[in-house]
Amino acid sequence: QVQVVESGGGLVQAGGSLTLSCAASGIIFGISTMGWYRQGPGKQRELVADISFAGRTVYADSVKGRFTISRDNAKNTVYLQMNSLKPEDTAVYYCRVTGGKYEYWGQGTQVTVSS
Repeated sequence: QVQVVESGGGLVQAGGSLTLSCAASGIIFGISTMGWYRQGPGKQRELVADISFAGRTVYADSVKGRFTISRDNAKNTVYLQMNSLKPEDTAVYYCRVTGGKYEYWGQGTQVTVSS
């Protein structure tokens, strides 16, 4: 059974930092891209950052220079280091795992940034 489980969300003051983790289990072959998406109140889900198996990264303009995505291929785990957090970063953050013809999403973890 495939599981994608996020952790690390919480409440932080503006300017603070959080690190999110996402671990995928039950996937035996060929994870290619792992990424983080977010959905703020009243907004559509949007890409935050993703990373290929080879380590190529893509970031949303709004987080460039503040967030860093990384992954451990041996552990099928992806991380999102978030620095200089702003109230507008408040959202539910979702992990997405893709490979070949499959796509899996986690249940999401809440990040709340207070001003």
